[in-house]
Amino acid sequence: MGAYILFVLLPIYWLLNMSFQSNNEILGGLTLWPQDFTFEHYAKIFTDSSWYMGYINSIAYVVMNMLISISVALPAAYAFSRYKFIGDKHLFFWLLTNMMAPPAVFLLPYFQLYYTVGLFDTHVAVALAHCLFNIPLAVWILEGFMSSVPKEIDETAFVDGYSFPRFFVKIFIPMISSGIGVTLFFLFMFSWVELLLASTLTSTGAQPIGSVMTQTKGASGIDWGALAAAGTLTILPGIMVVYFVRNHIAKGFALGRT
Repeated sequence: MGAYILFVLLPIYWLLNMSFQSNNEILGGLTLWPQDFTFEHYAKIFTDSSWYMGYINSIAYVVMNMLISISVALPAAYAFSRYKFIGDKHLFFWLLTNMMAPPAVFLLPYFQLYYTVGLFDTHVAVALAHCLFNIPLAVWILEGFMSSVPKEIDETAFVDGYSFPRFFVKIFIPMISSGIGVTLFFLFMFSWVELLLASTLTSTGAQPIGSVMTQTKGASGIDWGALAAAGTLTILPGIMVVYFVRNHIAKGFALGRT
């Protein structure tokens, strides 16, 4: 386990180490600690709009996608877990098949559609494109959590005079809060790291940080220090999400479909 942890953390440490080195030192040789310690790369990211807007754009469409996906997936998962209807299993399987295709399959139709209707290079375009993969994932995870809640709770609440919206918001959702936490974690992870759709459906106004990082080559070569600093900052949102939903994730992995 110790060897595995070292294997996983070594690239992260090396990325952090490079972010505090000058480009000359990075290209000069192998050093375990910055000899010429500098914050110039981080200063460049926080002062250059072409860099920091990449983070703002990424966070904007990721949050939008999470809100849309969870709003659609909650009632859909409830329907799959509580009701039996014609073709329910086939529909559920069809939702999962959307996750089996690579994003490149949907790239051309999405590009042409969004360009035609005027959504190209907007946060909404990327958020909606990611819904194709995130909504089935959210429905699949939440359905497992909801199925573990006895149906008698629903019936008791309705007998006590609860309307469905009131029951769903005040009683049912708190009971599956761990499942929602796990779902939001996976929604964030897919939307945050996905690059193909995000970079193709945007150009300048909503360009994500991953796309910006691929354009660091200039007349003097690749700016390795800025690239390392950007990579380090890209990891931080994921760490923050894991920290805030860590308790829900631990319970969710133990209780739910995951």
